[in-house]
Order: sequence, then C-alpha cells, then structure tokens
Amino acid sequence: MAASWTSFEVCEDLVRRGDKDRYLTTLFAPADRRPALQALYAFNIEVARVRDLVSDPLPGEMRLQWWRDALTGCGHGEVGRHPVAAALIDTIDRFDLPLDPFLELVEARTFDLYDDPMPTLADLECYCRATASALMRLGIRVLGAGDCLPATAMAQQGGVAYALTGLMRAIPFHAARGQVFLPEDLLARHGADIATVLAGRETPQLLAALAELRKVAWAHLCDAGGCIPDIRREAMAALLPIALVKPYLERMDRADYRPFALNCVVPQWRRQLVLWRAARHAQRCGEARSR
Repeated sequence: MAASWTSFEVCEDLVRRGDKDRYLTTLFAPADRRPALQALYAFNIEVARVRDLVSDPLPGEMRLQWWRDALTGCGHGEVGRHPVAAALIDTIDRFDLPLDPFLELVEARTFDLYDDPMPTLADLECYCRATASALMRLGIRVLGAGDCLPATAMAQQGGVAYALTGLMRAIPFHAARGQVFLPEDLLARHGADIATVLAGRETPQLLAALAELRKVAWAHLCDAGGCIPDIRREAMAALLPIALVKPYLERMDRADYRPFALNCVVPQWRRQLVLWRAARHAQRCGEARSR
C-alpha cells in the first residue's frame, strides 16, 4: 500500500508536537530517511496514548487489536485512510522491516491499559526492550545499518536506559491515573509499596528504591556507551535519544530531587545542545574510523 506524502506530513507534525526529542533526532538523519523514522515514532505515539483515549481497558484492547490487524494485513479499507497506519505500512514495505518487533511493541503496550503492578525488575526491563529498544533497532534498519551489531547492541542497552529514565520522570503522571511502573520486587526490597506511590507520598523507602532503579539505568547506559566507538555513522540518528539519559539521571541523582514535584526537567535548549554534541561526536568518530 503506497502512502501519500500527506500521510508522512501528518506523522511529522504528530512527532513534532508529541515527541519533540525524537523529532529533533530525525533532523540528523538523511533527508530521504526522515519521513520513515517519523512514521515509526508516530506509530509509537499512537499506541502509547491509547490508555489516555479510552475510558476502560476493553476499548483500548480493541484499538490495539486494530493496529495488529493493520500490521498483519487483516485490516479493512479504513487502514489506508489512517495516515499514520498508511505511512507505517509503506515504511515497513519499503525498508523490509520485520513485523515481530511492531507486534511485540503493541503487545507490551497492553500492560498500559490496566492498573496491574509490574511484578519484577526483569519484567520492567523486558517492557523497555519491547518498546524503546525496539524503536531504536527498527530505526537503525531504516537508516541502512541493520547489519551493524554494535549499533544493535547499543539500541538494546540504551533503549532500556532511555525507557527506565522516562518512566521515572513520569511517576507523578502515572500515579495520578492509578498506575505504577515501579516493580513490586524492587519496592519490597526497600520496604516501599505501591500504595505509597499512588498516594504521592515521598518516603525514604521509596527514594531508596528509586536510587536502585537509577543505578540499573546507569548500568545499561554504561553498557550502551561501550558500543559507541564501533557503531556506523549511518545508525547515529536512531540512537541519539540515548544521549538524553545522562542529563536526566544526573538531575535525579541530586539531593533536591523530588519524584512527585515535577522538578526533574532538562530545558529544551539544553536537550537540543546535548543532541547536537552527540551527533557531532558520532560524526567525528566515523571520520576517524574512515581514515
């Protein structure tokens, strides 16, 4: 199914408004690959916001099933009339992208529809791999570097760090809607519980649990950084979001961090500077390897 250029313009506008950081990273990609990256990120926005668009899980399940049907070719004519779906399917066809990561991402987002607790840290890391890491791996393929194993490894580790950091930043938002992504086993190790999080109460036990989760995120970020010298320059734009993990974790490591106070903010201008510096660093590394 060939998508109209208007479909890709809709994706660009959606990502610019709904995921500014990822939108900025697409500007470092070759011009002919940007629309495809934006289609991936627009799809992610669509499935990530399903819970916010429905009043209970059943209609949310139906919306996610619609995306499964669209991806597997079981949808009806309305798929072609959905600009994000049309652009995504065109991107999948053009770049021969595997369907499994998309279906696994949709499946992972089913968790978002319910208020069930995240059982373990291992479960949370699997969720992060199926969402943020998967997007990065697909982006690498769009950029023509799918055979670059270091880039794939960086996406796997860096995507987990990126997602964990984002979930910690979103604790107040999730708690306000009755949802907790902090794993039960992590909370229990420090004597914290889900009721504390839902009540928005900052306790020493909760702060200790968050400190441990930040250490996990730092470890994944460190593992991702070890891949930098060996990644191909083509893969850079898909991996750039990882550069934003460090400044956010540094903010959360400060003594004045308050998980429910919405004070973990990195200004837009600084995020743009971080992305630009990371892109320049990747370019210099690529030039050094080519000499």
